[in-house]
Amino acid sequence: MRFVFPSIAYEQKAIEFIQEFHYHSSAINGTGSLDRFLKNATYQDWLLKVQADRDIANIPENKVPSYTYFYIREEDSRIIGMINIRLALNDILRKESGHIGYSVRPSERRKGYATRMVQEAIHFLKPLGLTKLILTCDKENLASAGVIKKCGGILEEEFFSEAFNEVIQRYQICI
Repeated sequence: MRFVFPSIAYEQKAIEFIQEFHYHSSAINGTGSLDRFLKNATYQDWLLKVQADRDIANIPENKVPSYTYFYIREEDSRIIGMINIRLALNDILRKESGHIGYSVRPSERRKGYATRMVQEAIHFLKPLGLTKLILTCDKENLASAGVIKKCGGILEEEFFSEAFNEVIQRYQICI
């Protein structure tokens, strides 16, 4: 398993990844907005966006630099998951989303992939000098809460998010 920066070579696999979420009526997180881009633009447009997201000089004032990766199973090059790693937080992200957003495709859940993805993201962020990370999940998403706890997450608060129309659990991970 490895993180791979999105490229044109993964276009069809990325589309299939998103389609699986739609087929299962499952929430999609950590894709760097790929699901929204495919509705209104092209995969190539999304590639330009995720490339620009990495460079602070290209980031609009209300956004933060981030890295979006596919989590690839090497033996079959299948996209198992996606992750968005935010290098900083603005007020909205600090409250509602946190440093790491992630998804594992529905057919590959309950195999430990999400935990490994988040652990690798924590190792990615550690050298940047961050001492605490914020991660959030929908209170109803017991699997995600379990992943966050396995990675050292301590529940800080629960609140109703008007933006997401759900109760959010906000966790802190000290690194």
